[in-house]
Amino acid sequence: MSSSYIQFEVGEDGIALAVLNRPDKLNALNSAVVGELEGIVSRLESDPGVRALILTGAGQKAFAAGADIGELAALAPLEARAYAARGQAVLCRLENCGRISIAAINGYALGGGLELAMACTLRFASPNARLGLPEVGLGLIPGYGGTQRLPRLVGRARAMELLLSGDPVDAAEACRIGLVNQVVPQDELIPSCRRWLSGALAKAPRAVELALQAAGLGLQAGLEEGLRFEAAAFGLLAATRDRAEGLQAFLEKRKASFTGT
Repeated sequence: MSSSYIQFEVGEDGIALAVLNRPDKLNALNSAVVGELEGIVSRLESDPGVRALILTGAGQKAFAAGADIGELAALAPLEARAYAARGQAVLCRLENCGRISIAAINGYALGGGLELAMACTLRFASPNARLGLPEVGLGLIPGYGGTQRLPRLVGRARAMELLLSGDPVDAAEACRIGLVNQVVPQDELIPSCRRWLSGALAKAPRAVELALQAAGLGLQAGLEEGLRFEAAAFGLLAATRDRAEGLQAFLEKRKASFTGT
């Protein structure tokens, strides 16, 4: 499936690849891109054949170099608020869709581009990647969740330094502070994402899904609510065939064969 601004395809292994395709604009996000991204999230939520997502940018210069400045400049205050709220809603759906997603950051990930990457489960970056939230230099603040997700990923002190200065960091520093999970050569970026996902998808599907939900709920609702969900999920999994298979395979020193039941 290919749309105007995002190329999308699903492999036989269930791993989808979505490529932001505005290379002449360094894959900057605009309302049309967000709309197409919303459609992809709907597919992730509804299609059991899509088991995971790799999200990247076309070319070798940028994952997504922020929002479309021309579009932002035309927004009146109420329009700007609605613009931010819509983007936040789409990224929250991506974050909580029950599928593992990896942002393959192949260059600049600035502003809305970094916000999109932070809504993914993991972030892999090429050595030429530059990551930052430069909005304060434009008289703005991040509007797609950057002020909330960045402190949760790197801690308050480091997040405030990046938010208030607007200065980007390179891939190595992003990895050091926990903003990026791995730094890999650019030509190995997508294959590395696929290898990692293949390993994760070989685990018990329901357990993976519930682990995603538990971690997400705890971050959003707090420790007490997260612990309640964790205990309930732990009990729910005790009724699955995959739990029985996983424990038996461990005792028999063999590889487990999971079925998602």
